[in-house]
Amino acid sequence: MMLIDRLNEKIMACKAPICVGLDPVLEAIPTVYFGGAANAAEAIYAFNKDIIDAVYELVPAVKPQIAFYELFGSAGIACYERTVAYAKSKGLFVITDAKRNDIGNTAKAYAKAHLGKGSPLEADFLTVSPFLGEESLVPFIEVCQEDDKGVFILVRTSNAGNRMVQDAQSPNGRTVSETLAAYINQQACACLGETGYSSIGAVVGATYPHEAEVLRKAMPTSLFLVPGYGAQGGGAADVVPCFNADGLGAVVNSSRGILYSYDNPQCSREEYRASVVAATKAMQQDIYAALRQIYPKMIY
Repeated sequence: MMLIDRLNEKIMACKAPICVGLDPVLEAIPTVYFGGAANAAEAIYAFNKDIIDAVYELVPAVKPQIAFYELFGSAGIACYERTVAYAKSKGLFVITDAKRNDIGNTAKAYAKAHLGKGSPLEADFLTVSPFLGEESLVPFIEVCQEDDKGVFILVRTSNAGNRMVQDAQSPNGRTVSETLAAYINQQACACLGETGYSSIGAVVGATYPHEAEVLRKAMPTSLFLVPGYGAQGGGAADVVPCFNADGLGAVVNSSRGILYSYDNPQCSREEYRASVVAATKAMQQDIYAALRQIYPKMIY
């Protein structure tokens, strides 16, 4: 069974097309995690471990944003590696949010580093920037084929300033986002699973539901990674256009809305884990109910 099919299987089992972002901000982490920690990276690992323990039975995936680990140099990268390994040991899929890319051998190195079998940084999916063109994307797609991995190529991001680039029009009248969607749709067959979806996917933000509806039609088989829900202003109704009528086709991310939903900075680890569980369940119920309302014949 291919990666995309295993992920869809877990989404359906959990009734949760969502993932939890692991974006550790020191100033926002409860103080209990710093007691006895040798350094910031150790505190972050304890924090991440508790989040994973809280959510691994509720969601199919986690999404560490690597910048929050690179901040702490080699200790931070070691923490990232341990976090990825621990998430996998609990049966979670790992989406590395690194937005990597370059050309030639550098692109190949990025692809092998983050997706290659046996790499210490090995994840299941990687976010990829497309703005160096097709030659920069091919190495990532090749690794996906060789090692049964996935990519989410930036198409319509959730930030307000994206229009400067993503809405720019080519001579044929297509926007950059539409051009990228057409390319991804062509490549999707490279990693098409039995469930009818491809792990050659796209980042499509919840903050642009109209554009998401258009892009869903343009990339019917690609898996979408959907940022922008919760803290960035996107609601459950906004993410529905990212899905197909079967209730599949997208994974919605929440980071701040789950990680920092607790009330008391002096809370215990048990209290913190309880807040993560409550926020994750609330997100799952919110999105699942919205999908059920629009797509009553969805398959899970």
